[in-house]
Amino acid sequence: MSVIATLRGEVIDRDASFDKPSGEVIVEVGGVGYRLTVTAATMSGLTLGDAALLHVHHHFWEADEKLFGFLAKDERIAFEGLLAAHKVGPALALAIIATHPPAHLARILATDDIDALCDVPGVGKKTAQRLLVDLKSTLVLPVLDTETGEALPAGGPPPAAEAGPLADVRSALQELGYGSEEIKTAMAALRTEDASEDSGVLLKRALRSLAGG
Repeated sequence: MSVIATLRGEVIDRDASFDKPSGEVIVEVGGVGYRLTVTAATMSGLTLGDAALLHVHHHFWEADEKLFGFLAKDERIAFEGLLAAHKVGPALALAIIATHPPAHLARILATDDIDALCDVPGVGKKTAQRLLVDLKSTLVLPVLDTETGEALPAGGPPPAAEAGPLADVRSALQELGYGSEEIKTAMAALRTEDASEDSGVLLKRALRSLAGG
């Protein structure tokens, strides 16, 4: 069980790696610096010297312990739900959250989208199939209805703008004959940009990245 649930304090250090889906920040609270592992998306929302509130999972295993921080509470809940799945450790859980925020993940589980799970670094077809079965039976995602603001259960409809453009790009690349590894590379590149843009714009960027441009 997590001992630390939230931390509010000043961001006094950031260590981001452009070639990795996660990094580390240090948040000082009452004169004590707490080191947290965060996704690239969370890192981008934190500014050195500014105050921040992070939702925290305090993970213990064997003789080690580590703090994982998230800007949104639903990300922390989804992360902890992923850890409950068979053979999912902190590194894989964080990679999944970094690739698919909770709303995306809810849509993936609702539509049995194995290809989307294969977008996660290190996840192949067999692992994605196992994850899909495990997560559909165990993971509860707090997705909010965009009209009522009330929580929907896992498998409920996520916000349309969250998944539409990226899903359209993936389908277009498949129709153009690109293989699964090429599509995974292109989708990973798009997720570092503004995924809410028009699908036509995103498709052009994906094609440029595949062409080495």
